[in-house]
Amino acid sequence: MLRENTFMTICEQLSQNILFKDVDFREICTILQDVSYKRTTYNKNDVIALDGDLVAGQFIMLKGSVRGEMTNYTGKVVKIEDIEGRQLLAPAFLFGPDNYYPVDIIANKETECIFIIKSSFTKLLQLNPVVQNNFLNIVSRKTQFLSNKIKFLTLQPIKGKIADYLLKRTKNKLLNTINLPYSQDKLADLFGVTRPALTRALRELDKNKIICAKGKRVCILDRDKLEEFIN
Repeated sequence: MLRENTFMTICEQLSQNILFKDVDFREICTILQDVSYKRTTYNKNDVIALDGDLVAGQFIMLKGSVRGEMTNYTGKVVKIEDIEGRQLLAPAFLFGPDNYYPVDIIANKETECIFIIKSSFTKLLQLNPVVQNNFLNIVSRKTQFLSNKIKFLTLQPIKGKIADYLLKRTKNKLLNTINLPYSQDKLADLFGVTRPALTRALRELDKNKIICAKGKRVCILDRDKLEEFIN
C-alpha cells in the first residue's frame, strides 16, 4: 500500500511538470509503469552531478531547488542559474556525441528527483507524442537561455549586466522599482564578477542618478541612460 501511495505521489508531482503538459494523469501513470526510474532525495549542498560527468539519463525534479555552477582554473565560482520546482536537469545534454554535464548541479535545499536512464527515457518519449513535443520545446528554451547567458557573461561589461538585469525585471511593470531577490555576494556570482566590482558599479550608477540603490531596493531613475550600457 505504501509503495502504491508513493507511486501515485510521483505521478501527481510529474503531472505538474512541463514535460507532461496536456497529458492525462492516467496516461502519466501508465507511462511511468513502463519505464525504469530511481527516486533520490538530496540534502542542501549535496552534489547531484559534476561538470564533466556523463549525462547517462534524465533527472526530473519532483520538488526543491538546485543551482548550476561553473568553476574556473583559479577556483572562482560562477553561478549559471537557479532551478526551482519541477523541472528537468540538463535536458539539452542528454543526446548527442558530447553529452557531458557543463556545470556542477548542487541542491540549494532538500530536493527530490527521479532519474531515468537514457534508454528508458527514450522509450518514454516514444510512448507519447505530446511528451516528445514537450521535451523538444524544453530543450529549445534551454538552448536559447544558455545562448543568452553566454552573451550576458562574456560580452557585457559590469554596468551592462546590471542594466540588463534591472531592465528585464521591470520591463512589464508600471513602476521602475525592484526588490533584489539576492544579496550582493550572490548577484556578483550570478554576473561572474567580484563583489567589490559590483558594489563600485552600483555606487557609480547611483551617483550619476541613473538608479537609486538603497540596500536591496533599486529604483530606475533614467531608463534611457541605463539602456546605453547594454551592448
